[in-house]
Amino acid sequence: MTDQCSFLELHYSLRGRTLPADHGYALYSAIKQQLQKSPQPNLPSDIPSDLRLSSIPGIPNGEGIVYLNRASRFRIRCLSDRVQVWYRFFQNQVLDIQGHLIRLVQPRIALPKPSQTLASRLVTFKLETIDHLEVPEYFLKSCQKALSDLGIKGTAFIPSDPNGNLARRTIQVKGKKVVGYRLVVEDLSAADSLKLQWHGLGGRQHFGCGWFYPVKESLDAA
Repeated sequence: MTDQCSFLELHYSLRGRTLPADHGYALYSAIKQQLQKSPQPNLPSDIPSDLRLSSIPGIPNGEGIVYLNRASRFRIRCLSDRVQVWYRFFQNQVLDIQGHLIRLVQPRIALPKPSQTLASRLVTFKLETIDHLEVPEYFLKSCQKALSDLGIKGTAFIPSDPNGNLARRTIQVKGKKVVGYRLVVEDLSAADSLKLQWHGLGGRQHFGCGWFYPVKESLDAA
């Protein structure tokens, strides 16, 4: 298991106006396409398992589009010894995300910050065969098992959305809708907080799912 202290974060400011609200898979596809075009010899042709991607926050218009603002960032987590490689690759990169163009600029390298409470905007597990009424229970049990498998002690719960309902979310992957939930994990030690930020939870992590961040950030920060 990778030492949770051996990774760093890269944050890029953005030049662009809008993105699809559901852009996780399209972002992954755009990055993969640029990797395959890159002349750099030390880069893979696909996104490796030790590169973590976050979705990009913005202001939603309620019609499937988010407007980028000064707080919008493209963020990745990578092993410390690979940070220079990814720094150079993403710097000034132009990504075409379903016809929405963004340029990645002004990168900065940051240390991950431990927090007793972390949140993720979307965590997914395989829930297709579970009865609809049982999905939240099965989902939380899957989360607690995943935490235990990582050796992380913490309590997971699904928060409510602004309407008081469970924060259910979806992501489109190759035209298929995948269901998940926003998740909060509390009562974490500093070491376990960093471990969770590195390993994440659930599937589809290349599409921004399972990315955890300290709750002092905006709940839309990831």
